[in-house]
Amino acid sequence: MSKARAPFEIAGVQIKPGTRQTVEVPVAKLYTHTPLHIPVEVIHGRRDGPVLMVCGAIHGDEINGVEIVRRVLTNSALRHLRGTLVAVPIVNIFGFVQRTRYLPDRRDLNRCFPGSETGSLGGRIAYLLRTQIMENVTHIIDLHTGAIHRFNLPQIRAELKNPETIRMAEAFGAPIIINAGLREGSLRAYADSLDIPVITFEGGEALRFDDVVITSGVKGVIRVMRELAMVPAKKGPKAPRKRSETAANSQWVRADIDGIMRPVAHLGQKVRKGQRLAMVADPFGESETAVTSPCSGIVICVNNLPLVNEGEAIYHVARFDELSEAEKAMDYFRSSFEAETTEAVVPVHPWDDLQK
Repeated sequence: MSKARAPFEIAGVQIKPGTRQTVEVPVAKLYTHTPLHIPVEVIHGRRDGPVLMVCGAIHGDEINGVEIVRRVLTNSALRHLRGTLVAVPIVNIFGFVQRTRYLPDRRDLNRCFPGSETGSLGGRIAYLLRTQIMENVTHIIDLHTGAIHRFNLPQIRAELKNPETIRMAEAFGAPIIINAGLREGSLRAYADSLDIPVITFEGGEALRFDDVVITSGVKGVIRVMRELAMVPAKKGPKAPRKRSETAANSQWVRADIDGIMRPVAHLGQKVRKGQRLAMVADPFGESETAVTSPCSGIVICVNNLPLVNEGEAIYHVARFDELSEAEKAMDYFRSSFEAETTEAVVPVHPWDDLQK
């Protein structure tokens, strides 16, 4: 007879095997002394397996991740969970309530790790997150979107040194994987220091829902859980293993002058070096400058705000050693969403290039 699993403990609360429970982790108080909590949903399977943390809204205005976590928690595959799922839909509860990226003191929570028990608000929250949650997990998926007015193509960012991280990144199935270095103070950097494999999913725009992004995020999380043998393999014929292509590097393209931008290239589009991405003109039409791509690649981020200043980042282009393979990954991603019905959320981005 196999030995029964021990309960999973978080913030002083024990979750028995085969059960799920919402734990309200106390984080701080408002000026009114009203307490705030980080809500954590724990599903503790009856059988041993990885402990996966899936978290969203470490930047409070990046709300696609919140919806991704919600939909993952309703997935029927979790009925047969092996291991433990720790779902944290809203990490930066202060920013989420105020619809802002930052904490009340304007700190970026994703630059505050490992934190301090007696430090700033950001440091205290980071300390709480790592001691109460992160140090109990074996794998992490961190969900993000583009900044305000910037729309990111669904993509995975990870430092591709750890084979387990590579395995997770490829299993997720986003069309693009970017081998991204670690930023000091980030959740990803701290997890890496603990040898916890972690991937970051980027997709969409701050303060906006996009159903293509959300659906691809949900599918990606479940794919990773299947790869880790946390949920049963999908029945039926297997999809092609290679869904993603890894970028050699990426480059931001900036406006050369102040003015009004008229975009030419679209999200997900293949572009060649020197190809026109946008036009920037003054309001009177007396001067106009073309913005061109510095390299051949795939457009992975577009600035949706047409009013730009000189030096402002307006396009992000990922470069590939084999651009044709990246095109195939984009084609596979497009085709996976054609004629597919999903939960009714009206996209706020046209995704014209993905529907053609």
